Amino acid sequence: MHFPKYIVVIVLLLSAVNLKVQGQTVADSIFTLEEFLGYVKQYHPVVKQAHLIASEGEAKLLKARGAFDPKIEVDYGKKEFTGTEYYDKLNAAFKIPTWYGIEFKANYENNEGYYLNPEAKVPEDGLYSAGVSMSLAKGFLANQRMTTLKQAKLYRDISLNKQSLAVNEVLYNAVEAYFSWLKYYQEYQVYASFQENARERLANVVVSFEAGDKPAVDTLEASINLKNRELDVEKSRINYVKSQLELSNYLWLENNTPVELDYSLVPDENSLFIVDQVLNSSLLEVNEELLENHPKIQTINLEKEQLVLEKRLNTNNLLPKIDAQYNFLTSDYERINSLTVHNYKAGLNISMPLFLRKERGDLKLIKLKLQDVEFSLSATKVSLLNKINAVQQEIDSYETQSAIAQNLVNDYKQLVAFEQERFELGEGSLFLINYREAKLIETELKRIDINNKVLSTKAKFAQILNTLE
Repeated sequence: MHFPKYIVVIVLLLSAVNLKVQGQTVADSIFTLEEFLGYVKQYHPVVKQAHLIASEGEAKLLKARGAFDPKIEVDYGKKEFTGTEYYDKLNAAFKIPTWYGIEFKANYENNEGYYLNPEAKVPEDGLYSAGVSMSLAKGFLANQRMTTLKQAKLYRDISLNKQSLAVNEVLYNAVEAYFSWLKYYQEYQVYASFQENARERLANVVVSFEAGDKPAVDTLEASINLKNRELDVEKSRINYVKSQLELSNYLWLENNTPVELDYSLVPDENSLFIVDQVLNSSLLEVNEELLENHPKIQTINLEKEQLVLEKRLNTNNLLPKIDAQYNFLTSDYERINSLTVHNYKAGLNISMPLFLRKERGDLKLIKLKLQDVEFSLSATKVSLLNKINAVQQEIDSYETQSAIAQNLVNDYKQLVAFEQERFELGEGSLFLINYREAKLIETELKRIDINNKVLSTKAKFAQILNTLE
């Protein structure tokens, strides 16, 4: 087989062009993991959506506090028929509810009319009253209004924990996409570099063939090897492009504007050495305090506190209802000393179900829910602890595998260099070089895959610890 010299020139020109392209790639901007996470945290819609969870908790707390807002009530009614004023009644009140089932009340009443009920008659200028009403048994130490407010405060904290977990999940998926992008970029770089080696080797073999130092079959084998490398490069390029598009799913700007990753940007190949710092996921000692501060555990504990409040309310509901009120009466509000115990309106209301079946049933249901939460809390702690320990073991194992893989890569590089030297001296074979090189590529890819697993498990560790936010 005879190769004209212009083919050799074309091969060398292609080699120079490829080197130039590779040089441009190295000089391109590096898009670091920290920069990427900065964009995700600030602009990603799901992260923004997660903040609505906390806003919901604040809204529920505001709503619960509304039960203690002062109230103004006005009740006015008038009836006139066939020229007769049956009645003209006005009752205005200002109420201030307080914590322990106590309510302060100021009232103004002015009634008149031909058919007015005698007990509704008041002085000409109306009747003023000021007093208090309170629950003496059921509703005193625990009531629905008080319980709802306390539960709303707890719900606000639960919302913050849920927001933290939701954001953490989004960031974990984003980090996984970045590490996938890094993996396929490194694989593409490996295939591209060995494609260049195959192109140079073909050029050298052609020159040696022209000089009569190598047989024609070597040029054919070198050409086949180059085509295989080109095929590998194209396959890896597609994977790299797909990983770029996947990463772009997490890139947004203001006003919910999605952006596509610039193809001139490349991932940071030093991510393996800075990942702990970026993800705040250094291998911590697992202890009780670490578990108790975890958002999942805190959420369950807060839900348990809510149930304890409800249990207290349902226990209080077993007591009889005894509501009392006392109001001082006066027709001259400008004279404070006119409020005396001789002019008053008082009342007492007592009621109680005979069997308390509803109240006892509610209390029993709450006790069952509390038991369920206790079981859930214990199971979550054990599960969380086991996950942390398992991931720590994985990280240790993958880091050991990474060191071994790196040593294997170094050894295979020496073998390839040795076979290349023998081939140039006319002692080796091109087949053996290609074989050694194929094993080197395989080992390089294994090393990249193992390093990717190191990064992924560290991201998983950060997700479990909830340190990504």
